[in-house]
Amino acid sequence: MSTTPVVVNGDHPFPRQLAEALRGNGSRLGIDRLEAAAEYVRAHRRAFAAWLRDLAGDPVAAADVAKRSYWHPNGFAKIVLHAGVEPEFRVRLHVWPSSDTVSRGESNPHSHRWEFASHVLTGTGMHMVEFAETTDGGKPFRRYRYGADPANPAALVADGEVRLRRRASPHVQSGDVYTCDTSIVHTVRPVDAGLTATVVVQGPRRTSTTVVYCEPGESDDQPNFDLTPADFQELVTAVLAKLDAGVAP
Repeated sequence: MSTTPVVVNGDHPFPRQLAEALRGNGSRLGIDRLEAAAEYVRAHRRAFAAWLRDLAGDPVAAADVAKRSYWHPNGFAKIVLHAGVEPEFRVRLHVWPSSDTVSRGESNPHSHRWEFASHVLTGTGMHMVEFAETTDGGKPFRRYRYGADPANPAALVADGEVRLRRRASPHVQSGDVYTCDTSIVHTVRPVDAGLTATVVVQGPRRTSTTVVYCEPGESDDQPNFDLTPADFQELVTAVLAKLDAGVAP
C-alpha cells in the first residue's frame, strides 16, 4: 500500500491558505504550527464551511474524499478532506452523528504516529482520558502495535500484557483547540449525544508504529467500514446546518 500523500481538491483556496499557515518560517512542522493551523480554522469558520459546501456539492470531489475516509467501528466518521505534500499535512473532519446515547468514541486507549491539533467545530465538546503504563495498580490491558506488520499495516500485532493508570482527564469545549503529540495515550468521546464534529490538522508521520490497548477478552478484530459519497454529503449537510444555525460559537 502506498503512503505517498495525495492532494484532494487541492485547487481550492482554503487548503492553500491553511498550508501557508503551516509553512511558517520553513522550520520543522511541529505541534506549535499545527495548533496555529487549527486556530486558523477557528478564526475562518465561514471559509471552512464554504470549502465543505463546495466539496459536498462536487460529485467527483465527494467521491475522492469518501474513498479516503471511513466509519469507525464505534459509529462515527473519519473523513479526510485534504492531504497535502509541501508541507505534509492532512485535514480531517471527525463526525459523531446525533444519537439516542452518547457515543463510545475511540474507546480503546491509543497513541498516534503523528502530532495533531483539533478544533471542536460543532457540539458541546469532547472528553478525553489520558493513560500511562504502570507496574503498580492500574487496570490490565493487552497491548498491540498498529503498523508493525508490513504485509498488513492495519493489523494489530500483539505486544504483551500491561497495566494502565489514568493520568489526566482533559475536557475540550465547543470552539476550543486541543493538541496531541505521539507520546500521548488516550481515549476520546463526545460529551453528549448531540451531533459533534471536530476538525483535525494532522502533521507528518513521526513513528512507524503506534500502540492500541484492549481490555482482556476484548477482540482485536475491530474493522472499519466504508464511507460512501452519500454518507459524506449527508454528514456535511448536518454539520453545515448546525453552523448556519449558529449553534457553534
